[in-house]
Amino acid sequence: MHLSHVSLDMLCPNWRTEAAVILDRDQVRICSPAAARAGVQVGMRSGGVNTLCPHATIAQHDAHADARAVSDIALALLQYTPEVALADDDTLLLDVSASLSLFGGIRPLFRKVQVTLDALAFANCISMAPTATGAWLLATCQSSRKRRILRLSKLARQLDRLPCAALPAARPYLDWLKGIGGSTLGSLRALPRAGLQRRTHKSLLQALDAAYGQAPELLEWVVPPPEFAGRIELMERLEYAEAVLFVARRLIEQLCGWLSAHRRAVSRVVLTLEHERGRHARPPTELELALGAPTWEPGHLLRLLKERLHNLELAAPIIAVALHAADTETMAPAPKDLFPEPGGSPSDRERVLELLVARLGRENVLHPSPVADYRPEVANCWVPIDKKPAAIPCLHGAERPFWLLATPIPLPLKNHRPFYGSPLRIVRGPERIEDGWWNGLAVRDYFVAQAQDGSRYWLYQERGTHSGWFLHGLFA
Repeated sequence: MHLSHVSLDMLCPNWRTEAAVILDRDQVRICSPAAARAGVQVGMRSGGVNTLCPHATIAQHDAHADARAVSDIALALLQYTPEVALADDDTLLLDVSASLSLFGGIRPLFRKVQVTLDALAFANCISMAPTATGAWLLATCQSSRKRRILRLSKLARQLDRLPCAALPAARPYLDWLKGIGGSTLGSLRALPRAGLQRRTHKSLLQALDAAYGQAPELLEWVVPPPEFAGRIELMERLEYAEAVLFVARRLIEQLCGWLSAHRRAVSRVVLTLEHERGRHARPPTELELALGAPTWEPGHLLRLLKERLHNLELAAPIIAVALHAADTETMAPAPKDLFPEPGGSPSDRERVLELLVARLGRENVLHPSPVADYRPEVANCWVPIDKKPAAIPCLHGAERPFWLLATPIPLPLKNHRPFYGSPLRIVRGPERIEDGWWNGLAVRDYFVAQAQDGSRYWLYQERGTHSGWFLHGLFA
């Protein structure tokens, strides 16, 4: 897989539609399609660029930034295979032979890799071949017509038509090869091997054999860092929260590659939006994504982040974005149940809850967490959905309503019976509760009452007083 226009993307995120030029020693190294349509060509001087395309964004080539960008892409692609290698000419080599069954074959895997590269917003040229060198040649050589080849016989016929200049090991001997008629790789292979090695170098034969699958290939695989720390400095200030999603998507893809490489899953992610420094410094804005179930999928994290950013108001422009995996755990194996659970799997329900938290806020999606107290208003405690409830045993034999009112309602008496829509008939009780002498003593007798329509209510009377009846809960 060959990556092109790496510097252009870092210079101008919309380089496909805007004019952008990268200079190396005052000569054009790369230009965007818009600049090329204006007449800019590789090798042109900066003066010619200013004449033909005066509105183009121009920057100097940064080799360190290019290398860092390719490393970031390699980290993101680790989610498809643990064997990713860096090659010459901004090229990455992926051994996906062990990943085909996991992703459903060549075509689905090809599409997934393409989606990831589009999410990272880097121009690319992807090729597939049975050998790493063969795939590299198909990706980097512009004269190559077919870029997805799965059999060695077809690969050999395609490589035979490529020029010798496509193979780096043959470039020092191009003049000599041209003089003897060796213009293509096919004609180069037809030469006597012993004489070719004496007049060139053994590395040329090794590269040829590796490309055609006749010699083993030794690659140095990318080793992911022990910890993930993703951060992107922005070329321009961002003033809208929705624009953060484009930058954060790169960091999420890198995070998911790192998680897959380490066989980890993330349950809490913190996105930090950095603002101005110096005299007008502002503290960074932090967005926390708490997941109901650990995940390593970029699409899931992006959906949650999109919901959070939708309602975010920025206090100041953003100059950098950082992503931190706060909580990770070992990746759980995929479930292999013979009979799936009806109504969706537990992970599906967890994802619905995560979307609700992202859309409504953590403080508005709660679940019960009882407290060890006999007073109902104290025992009935609710906490955010991402917080584990307390392990408190239930009262055996006690009947409790499904809906407990926050404030008890005093009930009038009619014919010496409590009235709530209709006269209520006591069907069970009393249950005496006497607790909280240290903090709000409650001395009550609770009863279960039934209305004429069959509805049941939870009532109480305060013992030792004449305050009457109070409605405290409703049964389902």
